[in-house]
Amino acid sequence: MTYRAPVTDMIATLKQAAGLDQAIAEGLYGDLTLADIEAILEEAGKFAGERIAPLNTLGDKHGTPFKDGQVTMPPGWKETYTDWSAAGWNGLMADADYGGQALPCIINSACLEMWNAASGAFGLGPLLTQGAIEAITAHASDELKAKYLPKMVSGEWTGTMNLTEPSAGSDLAGMRTKAVRAGDGTYRITGSKIFITYGEHDLTENIIHLVLARLPDAPAGTKGISLFIVPKFLVGEDGSIGERNDVRCHSIEHKLGVHASPTCTMVYGDKDGAIGWLVGEENRGLMAMFTMMNNARLAVALQGVSIAERATQQAIAYAAERRQGRAPGYTGEGMGPIALHPDVRRMIGTMRAYTRAARAICYRLASEIDRAHLGKTAEERAAGNARASLLTPVAKAFSTDIGNEVASIGVQVHGGMGFVEETGAAQHMRDARIYAIYEGTNGIQAIDLVTRKIGLEGGALVDAEIARMRKVIADVAGTNAADFGRTAPRLTEAVDALERATKHLLAALKSDQADALAGATPYARLFGLALGGTSLAEKALAARAGTSDAVRAEATGLARFFAENLATAASGLAESVVSGGASITDLDIPLAS
Repeated sequence: MTYRAPVTDMIATLKQAAGLDQAIAEGLYGDLTLADIEAILEEAGKFAGERIAPLNTLGDKHGTPFKDGQVTMPPGWKETYTDWSAAGWNGLMADADYGGQALPCIINSACLEMWNAASGAFGLGPLLTQGAIEAITAHASDELKAKYLPKMVSGEWTGTMNLTEPSAGSDLAGMRTKAVRAGDGTYRITGSKIFITYGEHDLTENIIHLVLARLPDAPAGTKGISLFIVPKFLVGEDGSIGERNDVRCHSIEHKLGVHASPTCTMVYGDKDGAIGWLVGEENRGLMAMFTMMNNARLAVALQGVSIAERATQQAIAYAAERRQGRAPGYTGEGMGPIALHPDVRRMIGTMRAYTRAARAICYRLASEIDRAHLGKTAEERAAGNARASLLTPVAKAFSTDIGNEVASIGVQVHGGMGFVEETGAAQHMRDARIYAIYEGTNGIQAIDLVTRKIGLEGGALVDAEIARMRKVIADVAGTNAADFGRTAPRLTEAVDALERATKHLLAALKSDQADALAGATPYARLFGLALGGTSLAEKALAARAGTSDAVRAEATGLARFFAENLATAASGLAESVVSGGASITDLDIPLAS
């Protein structure tokens, strides 16, 4: 089965859970209208479904053959990418001064979900390029911006992010790649990087690498890291392509999934050193790179949503066609569709509820990022930035975790055929696995949430978020609607659990950091459940006015399902946070077999 972009639910989520209507009414997006946004997303959905989605299985089987330093992308990849770039999709958020459309993050986020649902391997290249564009825009000199941004924004050149080394993964303090001043304003880069997405390919004539490296006189640790632009081919003053830089792809990884995304080991400086140009200030490169990484975390969260959506669509289609047994109440002849069996309904309900909850969280984060950039006052921008900071690790961890879980359930819905590659369900499961790992593992996201984010503004920020959730629950209870079932009390229990766990962690951070760290991962999941459940309830409330009976019933039913079947895990997670720390820190794990 191919992919059909769920544009209707995307727009409903933007309006009902991410505050799009309010933002437009406030003038946050200038003269952009809802009709404009709907038209953009409809066109993006068409391109994703008609052009990108057919490449997904082909790309998985073909991979990215590597020979003599060159990567060959799968058939059809270059033509589709060229047409995609020509349509302007690469520059949605980019500065208009460099050929971009300067559209808000919330629109780009919905489009990112579609590109990655159609093919996660295809979507990865533009994801990194857009991050590189943002880092250069925010931190590079005007000269470097003028030289590199126009063709990166147009998609004629792609960008990469070069952080990881064999000795420096999540902890960059051990980085060994070196940069030496050349005396002419440039630097010579030597060293190697691993796990570089789209580090080499044949889609474009040039690749612009953003590389972290250390100067000889740099301070120790992460405070001594600088960021450099290192193009594959040198660029002349007139923008023309020059000679090959001293950088090459040494090899590509043979991976569990996303086979059509080349993951490269890059070598800098076989000869005299790759020529690089400083981005920002010396020894402050990590700050510049984090500009790229923070939005990349939202993008990866959206990859979790995208793979969950793709797996859900396929599971629903299969369950409607596959006939086995007779579900209670089935009156047709012969065997009935497995979609009617209660346990299969439970699985499909779980897939859809998790997917839509994660979508709501991600779109809300995108909305807060927009407020951080577009707010009319400094106070509004600061508030948006603070809320975005709190939501980023929640969105990344929750969405990519459910991407894995939903893809796995999709295999289960297919039964034995799910374990067979020809159905495609197995590919979704393989592709999903990396999302919880890269751009900061979900364990690191949870630690960031607990040690840096819930304490923002002395805990007032998370208190305000909890109060916001309680307001939604009160509105649900106030409807006195029978079709909401036990939504309000179950969500109340989830938010109570979140508040209890939050208070425990804020106290533990002052007295027993090991206990706080031990509870970080269950706390991140707990936060996602409470926020996801109340987000679906918020959508259901909005759907009670001005929509059809079918839309209202679906939204209310899904919110109720989430509250009564998924949010119920919240109390157990809170107990793990509050009481489970000692069982982790005291656990005797031998360091040698």
